[in-house]
Amino acid sequence: MNEIKEQQDKIIHATHHDPFQFLGVHFSGTEEQTVVIRTFQPHAASVILLTETFTLPMEKTCDEGLYELELERAAFKDIDLDPYNYRFEITYFDGTVHTVNDPYRFLPALDEQDRYLFNFGTHYELYNHMGAHLTSRSGIAGTIFRVWAPSAARVSVLGNFNGWDGRVHSMRSLGGSGIWELFLPGIGEDELYKFEIRTQQGAILEKNDPFQFYGELRPKTASIIRPLDHYTWQDQQWQQDRNATSPYDQPMAIYEAHPGSWQRDPEDPERFLTFRELADKLIPYVQKLGFTHIELMPVMEHPLDESWGYQVTGPFSMTSRYGTPEDFMYFVDQCHQNKIGVILDWVPAHFPKDEHSLGRFDGTALFEHEDPKKGEQQEWGTYIYNYGRREVSNFLIANALFWLDKYHIDGLRVDAVASMLYLDYSRKEGEWIPNAYGGRENLEAIEFIRHLNSIIYDRYPNTLMIAEESTSFYGVSKAADIGGLGFGFKWNMGWMNDILSYFAKDPLYRKFHHNSLTFSIIYAFSENFILPMSHDEVVHGKRSLLDKMPGDLWQKFANLRLLLLTMWMHPGKKLLFMGSEFGQWTEWNCKRSLDFHLLNENPLHSQMLTFVAELNRFYKENPSLWQLDFSPEGFQWLDLEDRQNSIISYVRYAKDRSDHLVCLLNYTPQTHFDYKLGLPTGGEYEVIFCSDNNKYGGSNASDETRYQAIAEQYAQAPFHTRITVPPLGGVILRPVPNP
Repeated sequence: MNEIKEQQDKIIHATHHDPFQFLGVHFSGTEEQTVVIRTFQPHAASVILLTETFTLPMEKTCDEGLYELELERAAFKDIDLDPYNYRFEITYFDGTVHTVNDPYRFLPALDEQDRYLFNFGTHYELYNHMGAHLTSRSGIAGTIFRVWAPSAARVSVLGNFNGWDGRVHSMRSLGGSGIWELFLPGIGEDELYKFEIRTQQGAILEKNDPFQFYGELRPKTASIIRPLDHYTWQDQQWQQDRNATSPYDQPMAIYEAHPGSWQRDPEDPERFLTFRELADKLIPYVQKLGFTHIELMPVMEHPLDESWGYQVTGPFSMTSRYGTPEDFMYFVDQCHQNKIGVILDWVPAHFPKDEHSLGRFDGTALFEHEDPKKGEQQEWGTYIYNYGRREVSNFLIANALFWLDKYHIDGLRVDAVASMLYLDYSRKEGEWIPNAYGGRENLEAIEFIRHLNSIIYDRYPNTLMIAEESTSFYGVSKAADIGGLGFGFKWNMGWMNDILSYFAKDPLYRKFHHNSLTFSIIYAFSENFILPMSHDEVVHGKRSLLDKMPGDLWQKFANLRLLLLTMWMHPGKKLLFMGSEFGQWTEWNCKRSLDFHLLNENPLHSQMLTFVAELNRFYKENPSLWQLDFSPEGFQWLDLEDRQNSIISYVRYAKDRSDHLVCLLNYTPQTHFDYKLGLPTGGEYEVIFCSDNNKYGGSNASDETRYQAIAEQYAQAPFHTRITVPPLGGVILRPVPNP
């Protein structure tokens, strides 16, 4: 009796580690012929036990709401000796009556193999098991909940269905796995829920589900039961073509967008457009401009708009700001049907300290490191994932695979990789802990990244795995099995910083900084680079791209056209942040729409838009600009030493070297007549693109279209011609085919 009283007290006070030991069906007596059924219903006035053959009132054994009924097992003889087949009719104090199935009559559902793989760190489809999933047990529909909280004293499911009372639905501990499980019959789609966790110290925490697929709109934080199998995909042809096509020798021009501020509802500027609305507006816009991919800043659930999505509280949850999961699936599907790939910004480097999120999840440093010298990113006020803990590594790898699997995403741009690689990132002396060998490299993070990329490329071979990495760490885009990190691509932050610094200078002084134009070619083929002009360059006082440019109004636009032409002609794939394509004047603000009204106020803005559209068309039509992006065979200097005039010229080659383009770029407002331009071959060359064209807002300083090669060496070229070079402009030529 003492043991029963002890367990009863634990149930009443919600301190029981395994309520299944006491609640539900239990056998006692000789040959277990006595059946005892117990339920804890603190909000009930009375409880009746229902079976297929009889109805019996249950005895209230204590004022707190424990109900019990003891029967002979023989009483169940008419229902095939199945004591598990029963329900409760509960009359609540407010007079309402509900008939429910007992969640404590069901056996564990997660098998040993799933638990083992998770603890070992290799359960890559973890999202199909953890969290909240609609299912059926013994023919009864409901939701099965699972959460990892190995140090918790007790875990409960909270919701409207139990009055948010953590005493009612305590979960079952699945032993050493650290996983807790409970099947709740009758709980269906769109129900709100959370997990209540009692720590070993007795504190009570309310946490949202780390594996939630959907959640409430901020500032509310409850998870929402949401299956992801309602949408019928129509992108089979896209998937087939992508799987058969390597991305490295294909054109890639990425339009980076923040879905909450690309455009707002003009009737209600505070309202976000849904992804269905964005599909109808953003996709045709991007398609008209000729971009090959859309990269979205994080769409995972986050509490603070001003974090732009980079402080994620629901890694598996599409944020409710932009509609439902099906709305986002529709957006991705429509992108694919219009031959546009979708890349997501993904944040495995850190997570916020919001109380409802992952931090100190079970009262201990579960997802993060215990020591703040390893576990906190002080610059951002966030926690750092503990990559050396196998379950955490598994959580993150499964999360990456989840977006590729459930949402058909084509790639992930991994944020803040440098902060993951170095233990002393943004830390002063004494604020970090060296690795086992005394170095600054985060060996656990490096191993995690290699594991991540290896698994993704094994399962989704042509995925775009892109590192935002700003250091000279070796082999970021080299294969993991040869010592690299295993990414497919790396942002070229060095080029970006150099070129923006160069363009910010008055053209009169650019000749003193000529190396900023030419240095990048020395390392251009050391990684698979993407050249980014991202959101980070147009915020926090850095000014918009157009506003960075020196000179009067005409020169600003000419400089911006020249900057983009320089970027598109340089080896490497391309990324441009929204607003730069039409010359946004103001810095990006995540709380308001882009200034599309500018397109109707000054023709230079609409001409800029035309320029970007034709630049992308020109780019995609010429394999020499993308086939050999990552090979020195695709590039040859013609003249890199004309510092005095701030002019450079070079060749871009396709795999067939007869297919090549000559690029001539002038970084001053000076027009040069009869300028000597080196050429790689003899014959005739024709101008096929010029940023100074008057339809782009240029001066049309050069109206000649054909030039004859002279068989005389000049600079680094065996031939040359004489050409008019437009101010702050670029001219692209190609050989005229010999009939």
